[in-house]
Amino acid sequence: MKGRVVALDRIDGREVAALMVDGQLQDVFFDAPEDRVGVGAVFRGKVGRPMKGQGGLMVSLPDGMSGFLKGAKGLSDGQAVLVQVSGIAEKGKALPVTERLLFKGRYAIVTPKARGLNIARSIHDEEDRGRLRILAEEAMDGADEGFGVIIRSAAAGTDDEVLLSELTELRALAEAVFADASGGPELLVAEPGAHHMAWRDWSFPDPDAVEDYEGCFENLGILDALDQAYSGRWALPNGAWIEVESTKALVAVDVNTGSDTSPAAATKANLAAARALPRALRLQGLAGQITMDPAPMPKNDRRRFEDALRSAFKADSGETALAGWTPLGHYELRRKRDRIPLSELYKP
Repeated sequence: MKGRVVALDRIDGREVAALMVDGQLQDVFFDAPEDRVGVGAVFRGKVGRPMKGQGGLMVSLPDGMSGFLKGAKGLSDGQAVLVQVSGIAEKGKALPVTERLLFKGRYAIVTPKARGLNIARSIHDEEDRGRLRILAEEAMDGADEGFGVIIRSAAAGTDDEVLLSELTELRALAEAVFADASGGPELLVAEPGAHHMAWRDWSFPDPDAVEDYEGCFENLGILDALDQAYSGRWALPNGAWIEVESTKALVAVDVNTGSDTSPAAATKANLAAARALPRALRLQGLAGQITMDPAPMPKNDRRRFEDALRSAFKADSGETALAGWTPLGHYELRRKRDRIPLSELYKP
């Protein structure tokens, strides 16, 4: 099926959402398992011991969970604190949390403790920007002085009442959370479900189709694509491929040229691998330290490889830092853990 297609289905009773572009799986959201917490959950926690060597402190959360709050200042032991899960932790480790809460909708984000009004740069029409500014100011009139708003790209041309309604709901939720800031550890806002995230984050540009019925994943070939992603082997042009494997210490990416023995085979495979890597990591849900073992290529081709990587990750939604080459000829990256690994969510 051509175009952007959002598919909504269930696997083993849990909501799953998939984004297909011209018949190829580009992204997937799963509901978090019962024993895991996803990004976006808001907790009232209790300040615990400082971790001076790591530049932060521990936060006690409900049900025996703990969070790690980096760079916190002015907090005392035992104090109640509002935090939001900002990343995914490995099992048994503290959840990364932040005091900078975000209440995110399809068209806007309410930002307590970050006052101001920002409109997405992708909205170029000055008349529309002015309209959106007036609507945001109207919706936030009388709110806490520390509350700010970000108007997202999807808000361009949106009906006034639709935007006002969402902003009003987001503001009310933020105010309710901050009014409930005292007390013991408690979950105040659960992380969004997979179908909600699809509606929220894949709405711009508008999808060409939304398939929402039981069995649509099988009919659209999404289950086959998930099986392939689970395997960690990704085909590249000219018979080349990459293997993406997670270990305890890092994610290893091996580039293979296949049967191509031409002088330019290694460079072609490495460039294709650079373009394919963001999608592979996204669908496998892998992050942290990533070490790439490119096929041996001339050093004067390294700049092209770096440019291809930079361009590929610029278009990706995840936060990735390109660290550079090692003395042994490997290339290292670091990616924020923003989703649970596919291997914990799906079994072929």
